[in-house]
Amino acid sequence: MRIYELVQQLVNEGEKRQLIKKEDKIYVRNQLLALLQLDTFSLEQPLTDSQAVNVMDELVIPELVEQLVEYACQHNIIEDFFDSKEIFSAKIMNCFIARPSEINEIFRQKYKESPSAATNYFYSLSKNSNYIQMKRIRKNIKYKVPTEFGELDITVNLSKPEKDPKQIEKEKNSPKQSGYPTCVLCVENEGYAGRLGYAARSNHRMIRIPLKGENWFLQYSPYVYYNEHCILLSENHRNMQISRETFRNLLLFVERFPHYFLGSNADLPIVGGSILSHDHYQGGCYDFPMAKATSDYSFTLNRYSEVECSIVKWPMTVIRLRANQKEEIIDAANYILGKWKNYSDEQVNVLAFTNDTPHNTITPIARIKNGKYEMDLVLRNNRTNEEHPLGIFHPHADVHHIKKENIGLIEVMGLAVLPARLKEELVEVEKYILEQPNKLKEYHLPWAEKLKLQYASQLTEQNVSDIVKDEVGKIFLRVLLDASVFKRDAKGKQALQAFIHHLNNNYYRKK
Repeated sequence: MRIYELVQQLVNEGEKRQLIKKEDKIYVRNQLLALLQLDTFSLEQPLTDSQAVNVMDELVIPELVEQLVEYACQHNIIEDFFDSKEIFSAKIMNCFIARPSEINEIFRQKYKESPSAATNYFYSLSKNSNYIQMKRIRKNIKYKVPTEFGELDITVNLSKPEKDPKQIEKEKNSPKQSGYPTCVLCVENEGYAGRLGYAARSNHRMIRIPLKGENWFLQYSPYVYYNEHCILLSENHRNMQISRETFRNLLLFVERFPHYFLGSNADLPIVGGSILSHDHYQGGCYDFPMAKATSDYSFTLNRYSEVECSIVKWPMTVIRLRANQKEEIIDAANYILGKWKNYSDEQVNVLAFTNDTPHNTITPIARIKNGKYEMDLVLRNNRTNEEHPLGIFHPHADVHHIKKENIGLIEVMGLAVLPARLKEELVEVEKYILEQPNKLKEYHLPWAEKLKLQYASQLTEQNVSDIVKDEVGKIFLRVLLDASVFKRDAKGKQALQAFIHHLNNNYYRKK
């Protein structure tokens, strides 16, 4: 029967990917049979390579799991809706994965070889166990757009599947669920089976990373946006807060894993761009456009003369600190944070408080570069007003047709994560500017009209897609410029100089 072939091929792939050893194969096969409610097993002859699922190696396991899930649906083992299938899929792969203690021990042994050997092991495990959804991630549209600040990364996010009607109906009629796990980032998610409306995590594992006497946990994002996109989360469920300890934790981590960067989303709504209810950071093995950016100019912090300070040539306002000792950067970063949190300049709409509500914070990113500690401090402000109800330093209304969501850590560093709707909508934009029949969304009309006029003499069916992609990149650049607290015009540059002066002289520029 075909089902036995699928089971055996998955077991073989598990051995090939070093999820299990030869001695484990019969045990794992029996675990799979139990899940599939099969009490016997029979292969007329051993599987040959020609019988294998014919897909790219990295996608073999996801393809096999999907077929086993489909079998389970057809035979009424599970219900045919999204969460039920996700839970069953994770349970299948959990048969192949060791307990957290064993995985952590292997990670520690690999770390003795090198930090990259340890992360390579865990990243491969997370992909091969189907925790990282490689098949779905491959659907994402990715490309680069050159700008005066270097190339920006553009991603149209197609990896997260939409809920099917059955799922939506079940969620609508289901009773209120318990508060366990406390949130989607809590350590309680490790091995959690999942439930209606809550992600399956049977095949989820975390690495224990102690930092300054506190337990932190390393995992990879199930939908990685860049190479080795990892999350470092606190053992304690507490709100995110940018503080001296944040800077210390970021630098301690990159000290232990110097091939990775680590950054934190800001800790205020609008500019936070992430889950603010659980303290966590994001990192990985990737050079973001901002990390490659050069300096506009250097300056000196009188109190911290041993720290190299510069303003990064970047659409947003970024202070870069470099030093040989991490304590020097921690002190300087904490000093700048304190000054910025209480800084106001009404001439550029920067107000530190509205009554007792704070508006200023920082998005910090740490790395080790050319043998020195390096930290970028991106100045953020989350004020709103009547003209910009979603945020003064947020994508403005005229670019919401492309990007309306908050600008978090990943976007700050130059990688656009754009909504899935754009895959189809941009095709209609292309048709419109070629004057072909189309279903253009009304909110794209002003932009599409502008493109049609701008490129009227050079538009062809062969180049229209590249033109539209390039223009999307320019809009993302505009998004970053909108999010900058000190604009790159003369007024903004003067305001930034005033803040630097304030850092050294306790100077406050009044209206």
